[in-house]
Amino acid sequence: MPGALKVLITGAAGQIAYNLSNMVAHGNMFGKDQKVILHLLDIPVMSTVLGGVVMELEDCNFSVLEGIVPTHDLEEAFTDIDVALMVGAMPRKQGMERKDLLKANVAIFKEAGEALEKFAKKTCKVLVVGNPANTNCLIMSKYAPSIPKTQFSALSRLDHNRASYQIAHKAGVTNPQVSNVVIWGNHSNTQVPDMNHAVIDTNGKKLSAKKVINDENWVKTVFIPCIQVRGAAVIAARKLSSAASAAKAIVDQMHDWWLGSKEGEYVSMSCHSNGEYGVPKGLMFSYPCICKDGKYSIVPDLAMDDYTKELFAITVKELTEEKEAALASFK
Repeated sequence: MPGALKVLITGAAGQIAYNLSNMVAHGNMFGKDQKVILHLLDIPVMSTVLGGVVMELEDCNFSVLEGIVPTHDLEEAFTDIDVALMVGAMPRKQGMERKDLLKANVAIFKEAGEALEKFAKKTCKVLVVGNPANTNCLIMSKYAPSIPKTQFSALSRLDHNRASYQIAHKAGVTNPQVSNVVIWGNHSNTQVPDMNHAVIDTNGKKLSAKKVINDENWVKTVFIPCIQVRGAAVIAARKLSSAASAAKAIVDQMHDWWLGSKEGEYVSMSCHSNGEYGVPKGLMFSYPCICKDGKYSIVPDLAMDDYTKELFAITVKELTEEKEAALASFK
């Protein structure tokens, strides 16, 4: 077997991480022949709960889980890690404005970026989940300057998975038959779920999902709004935020980034913009990507209709404002 990967999960006593740590330890992220050592980071007040998570991981008797390092110390958490899954963040509380949430998380992810810079391997891959994920990812990358920007990504796969399911359900096909959905922009209610390039595989023949469904009104009034507010809908229904689906999406995104996406298919990842599709340089923006050999490449030259362009401009504006607000908090 290859040498064990050191995988950091932050917010490790939380509900997303409770699902995620089991999936990683089961071999779902890196494969059944890849040993892992889990570094589980949370704040001191969560030490007892984190101890319970550790006991459960031990009791599962996983074959690929070589070790567990529960800690509240940044140096111990980040030292020599290969992968950082940044789940923990300050949650938005009742009465809190978005700018207040940004300010609180800027401080958290600045500190995390500094720890990453000081202690982690320079080859470490970082996937930011805690919201506002795109801007948190940008801040973390800023404070780990020796690690390439291409080693940072924010979670878009949850939105991508949600969109793929809704298309499959509407078309009356199975989930694996749908591919090449795109999520553009921010992980917020301005995101742009785009099915213009999605395809449905029917007995080896790839058909346009939009033509199969043939319902533009459904696309604009049901599909896009559903994906944009799905997280809030889950909270309203279960009184808790998405946990299992978020953990599954984290596994999916890192699995494809690490091992490669399926041939002929692209997936949604929020990654560093170099101006692709006219997005301002430096934003962490969700794009369609192809992954191979541990690297991603942004799919170029996808056409957009006028309606998608309108939505696209809105999400670019929001992310630009978030970046400016986050950076202003340091002044």
